[in-house]
Amino acid sequence: MRGVSTPPAPSMSARRDAEATKAAILKAARHLLARHAHADITLKAVAERAGVSPPLIVKYFGNKDALFARVMSFDTDADALLDAPLADLGRHMARHVLASQRERGADPLLRIAFAPLHGDHGDVLRANFRAQVTERLAARLTGPDAGLRAELAVAALVGLGVMYGIARGPHLRESDVDTIADRYGPLVQGQLTPGS
Repeated sequence: MRGVSTPPAPSMSARRDAEATKAAILKAARHLLARHAHADITLKAVAERAGVSPPLIVKYFGNKDALFARVMSFDTDADALLDAPLADLGRHMARHVLASQRERGADPLLRIAFAPLHGDHGDVLRANFRAQVTERLAARLTGPDAGLRAELAVAALVGLGVMYGIARGPHLRESDVDTIADRYGPLVQGQLTPGS
């Protein structure tokens, strides 16, 4: 057919740029969500922090509610957090929390610490956290009290994240990530595989 053309496929660099832009928007929204009530955050504020225009956020995410539904999900973060064999998971999770802090300036798990700021949206954040992090971890554990042990392991990780990222413990921040993971990992592992 003459006169009909198909649009060119997006180039690899355009897709990479789009993914980088989406990541910057999500990072900005997470940053603001950790510091302000959901109702007080505007798309304009997210856009300014991400260095993009509000219409670009709408293009990628639809609207504020859709953006924050994504921000309040822990699925992707849990994939990375739990990506190790059970026998090595405690060390891996401790290392992941610290590496996230150092490389991205935030630990995605710590969003749960700010749930009280967000009213009904805080309930969504808590429900997502339980289903996507602690219950998912508990499903991997064998033996008695798997749910309790998963919650204790995650509590230890959140405490590590708070000490590093919020309290900014100087000794912790000056230490090598692998050294800390070697020391802290067994504490977490003790809940995952007790008696091992």
